[in-house]
Amino acid sequence: MSNISTQLIHHPYTPPAGFQAVSPAVHKASTIIFPSVAALRSRDWKHKTGYTYGLHGTPTTFTLEERIATLEGGKFCTLVPSGLAAVVLVGMALLKSGDEVLIPDNAYGPNKAFAHGELAAWGISHQFYDPMQPADLAARLSAKTRLVWLEAPGSITLEFPDLPALVAVIRAHKTRHPEGIVSALDNTWGAGLAFNAFALGADIAVQALTKYPSGGADVLMGSVVTRDEVLHHLVHFCHMRVGFGVSGNDAELVLRGLNTMALRYAAQDAAARQLAGWLQTQPQIAAVLHPALAGSPGHDTWKRDCTGAACLLSAVFQPDIPQAQIDGFCDRLKRFKLGYSWAGPMSLCAPYDVPAVRTTPWPHEGGLVRFSVGLEGVADLQADIAQSLKAMQYSKG
Repeated sequence: MSNISTQLIHHPYTPPAGFQAVSPAVHKASTIIFPSVAALRSRDWKHKTGYTYGLHGTPTTFTLEERIATLEGGKFCTLVPSGLAAVVLVGMALLKSGDEVLIPDNAYGPNKAFAHGELAAWGISHQFYDPMQPADLAARLSAKTRLVWLEAPGSITLEFPDLPALVAVIRAHKTRHPEGIVSALDNTWGAGLAFNAFALGADIAVQALTKYPSGGADVLMGSVVTRDEVLHHLVHFCHMRVGFGVSGNDAELVLRGLNTMALRYAAQDAAARQLAGWLQTQPQIAAVLHPALAGSPGHDTWKRDCTGAACLLSAVFQPDIPQAQIDGFCDRLKRFKLGYSWAGPMSLCAPYDVPAVRTTPWPHEGGLVRFSVGLEGVADLQADIAQSLKAMQYSKG
């Protein structure tokens, strides 16, 4: 070979085997090279016993999938480009025209929007149920129900449902209607650390790896985990057909984040509990929603089933404080930045109009602000909230 481009592209050097380091190697590829036509024709991507194309996996993504499966207590994992993509993939893999999906009324908003939009357009109906009332779920199940979403705790309002009771309702219905029904849990908050989704009865667990597994607020990724090989293949084959994939560099970031995940979860949990308890004493606040707080909806269930409580808390302001003042409170915060997502190193907050996104009754009249507690000093975060509350010049009663 005399041409330098040809020499560089087809260079014969192969580095020696045996290199080991703390971090897994990062493999980036679209094309995978086969040693022979026979290998090209026979290699099996369905069971991850070999490599065929970048979308179907590399050593880096296979390593991450195995570690996420271990984290969740499952056997099979599929990676997708975001947490929302994980929710969407489950719906696309398991539902067809004429089916129905049931979703908690306090679920992650884009899950509900997907049901309103694409699923409805595909002839798939949906209902929203009250996750704190298993009887409400039982009343809504029908012969056409094929998928029931669970979420613990609820997005924004943080009610912690009785997951075993909800699963028992689903299984009793499945006994009467054996056509098939699957329970899927959004386990982003629990992260595989606070409780085991499968031990509590879920068939599928999804996570936004964007949150705790990454921890850096710098990558988007999601996962779908199950213990059932049939379910896994339904999800995995759909994943192949729609072309979902994740990059080697993003997989590297999540693999790195997993090393400190348990430490970060515990630190942010402790800080959130301290702030939640202090916020309860502030006159501007009517209620603090946090599963580890006595009196917060579902606290007893959380105490029975969980060992942790993550970084989120929501504060409901007094009903006589107008929304404009609540917005001003958020604007005055210096350590808490305005932004969506959570579980990163920086603390965040955002105001929400809860009645606008729910169909079940909301027992509070005041506005709500959700806080995500980061890794800053707790005293600094408390002082930040205190200065903004003080500027309200509010006097209760």
